[in-house]
Amino acid sequence: MTNNRGTGPADPGAPAERVVAALRPHGRVLLWPTLALVGVCTATGYFSGNLAEPWQDSALLWVAGAVVVLLWLLPLASWLNRRYTITTRRIIFRRGFFVRTRQELLHSRGYDVRVRTTWLQTLSGSGDVIIASGSERPLVLKDVPNATLVQRVLHDLIEQSQTGFDSRRREESAFAADQTTIWNGR
Repeated sequence: MTNNRGTGPADPGAPAERVVAALRPHGRVLLWPTLALVGVCTATGYFSGNLAEPWQDSALLWVAGAVVVLLWLLPLASWLNRRYTITTRRIIFRRGFFVRTRQELLHSRGYDVRVRTTWLQTLSGSGDVIIASGSERPLVLKDVPNATLVQRVLHDLIEQSQTGFDSRRREESAFAADQTTIWNGR
């Protein structure tokens, strides 16, 4: 748990939360939008000034602008607005452009981590990391680079969190045993 500003631990004895990895989906998803941008710019440059009427040149520029927004700018904005942050205590999923969604999953709760890769993801070294936390549906880190490394890091963080949680529980139970109050003591 962090303090009000979210900069440090609320418990002074607890170690500070550190960012282990900040991820986005693999940049390969921008290949087709970028090729569309190059194609639209090439076609616009070729046809601009070669059309019969001046209004057609203006219409060409407007149509090219609309196509660039639809085929390049929107996919780019979508890619930029999907982020996964792995810290020493939790995983944070952020996505959305007009409506932002933020989900958090604590490592101390424990969860199952799987990796699923398609043949194209295998060629680029990426994959989908599927996190089943026992809730309604699994959370998916879609098309992250080095998916097997992410899986190993998550397993290590879960293990560290579980051992830290167990040791804290033992310390708290020992402290509680020392502080036992005898009621109606005679």
